[in-house]
Amino acid sequence: MKKLSELVEKAKSLEKKMRISVAVAQDEVVLEAVEDARKNGIIDATFVGDQKEIEKIAKKLNIDLSNYEVINEPEELEATRKAVELVHTYHCDLLMKGKVHTADLLHAVLDKNFNLRTGKTMNHVGIFEVPSYDRLLIITDAAMVIAPTLEQKIDSIYNATKVAHVIGIDIPKVAILGAVETVSPAMPATLDAALIAKMYDRKQITGAIVDGPFALDNAVSEEAARHKGIGGPVAGHADILLVPDIEAGNILYKGLIFIAKGKLAGTIVGARVPIVLTSRADDAETRLYSIALSALLAKVG
Repeated sequence: MKKLSELVEKAKSLEKKMRISVAVAQDEVVLEAVEDARKNGIIDATFVGDQKEIEKIAKKLNIDLSNYEVINEPEELEATRKAVELVHTYHCDLLMKGKVHTADLLHAVLDKNFNLRTGKTMNHVGIFEVPSYDRLLIITDAAMVIAPTLEQKIDSIYNATKVAHVIGIDIPKVAILGAVETVSPAMPATLDAALIAKMYDRKQITGAIVDGPFALDNAVSEEAARHKGIGGPVAGHADILLVPDIEAGNILYKGLIFIAKGKLAGTIVGARVPIVLTSRADDAETRLYSIALSALLAKVG
């Protein structure tokens, strides 16, 4: 894929429409995105939240709620738990954050009573379409795991690899990022990168080509990598960027969106189902792309 709009076209071709459970659904941009996804034939949806508020927003947006299942639960935490329970009982295939704090949603997701854990790390994976770049770029983790351990970074590679498969990359190239491309004991991120690269060399990590550490320039620019004398299949050709922590990831994420005018599709991977968890600043287009990505991930399991 070259464009995020291709996610929507691919999701339209799914044999079975996925049903998405929206936690605390009384949010204008969320309802608009879900309606777009429904009209595109990607999903059906169950709205859980304050029914009066949902109806008010739907009327404003000219959304016919007869196309949806609406469960009235005005209390936010209870609505969140109910939305997660709908996934737990297999009534819904996906989960989406509405007007609820991320921490509250994830607290419900991690509740052992709902059995959405897989034993692997859950983390955010984003696909970015940037006008000045010649291909889609996957970044992980820019929104969830604050300071990932070595083990969490390895899980993050596997989660991002699943996303790469959705956009047609069978063996993605993974660049483990740091501030520099050399290993320095003063920079723990470079030590993790070197360890993960060695694990790949010894076939402890499979399904992707993994190398690092890389500074950002020599991960994405063949010219920069050549100028610095950095070789290998990943240098200048990364499909996936594994950032060292949430601060670096979030700054890169926001820079690509607000400065480079990029577009995004993002989801949480690693739970039993994908979780559409977008920023409050994300527009309806981003949320539509994120729903399409999550539906495709749910299909492959």
